[in-house]
Amino acid sequence: MFRKIISVTTRREGEILNITPQVAAVVCESGIQDGLVHLFVQHSTAALTTIEYEPGVLADLDRALCVLAPDTADYAHNTKWGDGNGRSHVKAALVGPSLTIPVSGGAPCCGTWQQIVLLELDVNSGRKRTIVCTVTGE
Repeated sequence: MFRKIISVTTRREGEILNITPQVAAVVCESGIQDGLVHLFVQHSTAALTTIEYEPGVLADLDRALCVLAPDTADYAHNTKWGDGNGRSHVKAALVGPSLTIPVSGGAPCCGTWQQIVLLELDVNSGRKRTIVCTVTGE
């Protein structure tokens, strides 16, 4: 098993960062040829997924999340804490904090157009995000 932290800094709510190169570098550094790479973001207002990293589909994803957790809805979290990021927590929970990808030939097995992305969902932007990257196998 090999574990390394990937750190990124985001600038704004709705930002989608392509972290595929960082993940591929960790897999390469691990020396593991066949197995799994597991990613876990250690924050409750960020999420991980895969997507075609193309402006149109990125905008579509942002719009879909806004339909599921609208900016204008009343959130009990906002009432309790006053930080205004209730929708951020809901969106992150819907997408999820973790992702597992097969490794073959010493590289993540992403599809032709598939990229690994971190979604910055917090309204209180400018965050440093920590992703635990664990590679297992042989």
